[in-house]
Amino acid sequence: MPYKKPKIEKVIFTIGEVAKMMDVETTVIRYWENQFEALKPQKNKKGNRLFTKEDIEVVKLIHHLVKERGLTIKGAKQKLKDNPEGTSHDFEIVKKLQKIKQELMEIRDKMGNEA
Repeated sequence: MPYKKPKIEKVIFTIGEVAKMMDVETTVIRYWENQFEALKPQKNKKGNRLFTKEDIEVVKLIHHLVKERGLTIKGAKQKLKDNPEGTSHDFEIVKKLQKIKQELMEIRDKMGNEA
């Protein structure tokens, strides 16, 4: 039986990796860190930010509110302060709908190629 190398899942990400995931500059994430209490990544001895998957979910939520929904920083902060659970729940629904949309588009494309 051939040896299968175990898949190692990354748990800590640098600010550069997170910025690339979100397609924003690192300065934007640093600014959001100063503005949003929910975003507090750990820092190593050198002062480099270390983002966990939970931190990345917060960054994604902030990105959704500010970049996709067009809220101001003040408006996004207020929304997270007034209803953090509801805001997170709404964001989860949006993510699921986007995934379904992507899957449907892939099916459509496959059907178009077969015709």
